[in-house]
Parts: sequence; structure tokens; C-alpha cells
Amino acid sequence: MKKIDLELKLRSFRDNEKNSDLLLQVEKILNDDENSRTEISNKLSTKNPSKAENALVFDLLKTENIYHLSHIEKICVDYRLRFLDSNLFKNTIPEEAISKIKNLEKEHQTNLSGFKIVAPSKAFHLVNYDDPLLFVPIGNNYYYLIHKWGDEMNSFRKLMVLPLKSLRNFTIFTVILSVLVTLVIPQSNLSKSVPLAPVIIFLFTFKSIFAILGYFFFMVGKNFNTEIWQRKYYNN
Repeated sequence: MKKIDLELKLRSFRDNEKNSDLLLQVEKILNDDENSRTEISNKLSTKNPSKAENALVFDLLKTENIYHLSHIEKICVDYRLRFLDSNLFKNTIPEEAISKIKNLEKEHQTNLSGFKIVAPSKAFHLVNYDDPLLFVPIGNNYYYLIHKWGDEMNSFRKLMVLPLKSLRNFTIFTVILSVLVTLVIPQSNLSKSVPLAPVIIFLFTFKSIFAILGYFFFMVGKNFNTEIWQRKYYNN
């Protein structure tokens, strides 16, 4: 099975937008005077106190490592990943990542804070993990990728979690499953005595499958990808 490099996939999401203003926007943020930076920081802290802003020198940044929150959200939703504070990450962060943080702080003459990690939900609760990405915020919902480690993501994962991406995807999946179940149910004799028997069977099958899968899904504390990608709770 082909492996997926999350960093390359994230980069493709950003590059496909062909947003020529991205670098100009980031440069403006990083070159704002201290009062403007304080104002932006206050706005961010009011909306989400866990977010921070780091004063990095624009000319020293690698532009290919700059991502907007919308790019991160897309990859999290597509692959059922979470984007959470690094203190919630239960596994050991490699020494190489620590070294990169130290070098970045020395190069930019600052102390970094507000670290975030993109990883599967289990990486924040269990020992096993796959392809985490370590970010640091640089203001206005832009994040700088510091380090990627671990194994590459299995390409089959996106297909596996597709029904859980959103309520719309879940409904489409149950409709397709219901159609398949309806097709394998013998209907020849029933169709002669009951008008629209296939439609009735489909509706009954759809209602049953949707109810059973939905009940089991929410009973075990799960939710859709679009809802959990920034949630720090295991069962909410």
C-alpha cells in the first residue's frame, strides 16, 4: 500500500490555492510594530487563549514551511487527524525536533511558545503514532512547520475515514450501503403483491443501518472529522 507523506500533502493543499498574497500577508504580520502585534495577540487570546504568536524574522523563514490554519484543517479532516497543543501529545518528541526548536530560537533571537502537533487521535492517548507534524504559530492563523517525524501515512487511511468526514459523507455512505443490501434481498415474490416493494425495502434498510451505525458511532464517544480536528477531549 502506497504511503502518504503528510508534509507533501499539506503543501499541495496550500499550493493548489495559488495564493500569491500569502507571503505578503505573513511578511506584513511579522513586520508590524509592537503595538500592532500586541493588539493581534490580544485578539487571538480572546478568541482562543491557548493560541500564541511568535515574533520571527520573515527573511529567515523557509517559505515552504508556512501554512495557514485552513490548510492544516483540510489535511486533518481528510485523514481524521487532530491539531492540538503539544503538551497533550503523549509520546516522546524526538531530539531532532528539540534541536530544530533551539536552533530556530537562536536564529530568531526569541523564545518560541504555543507549539501544536498534527497527528492521529491515538497519538494523544496511546504509545503508537504515525507521521506527526510540529508547528509553531506566527500570527493571524498562520503556522510555521518546524519538524516532521515518524512513519508516512498509509494512503488507504483517507478512504477508510471518508464516511466519518462529515454528516453528509456518513449519510451518503449509509445510502450506498443500503442500496447494496437492498439489491441482495430477494424481492421477486414480494414485488408481485406489494407495490414499490424495492423502495419500501430500501427505506427500511436505510433507516435501520443509519440508526444502528449512528447510535454505535456516538455511543462510543466518536464524532465527525470536521468536528474533532481541534478538540482535545477523547469522548467529546
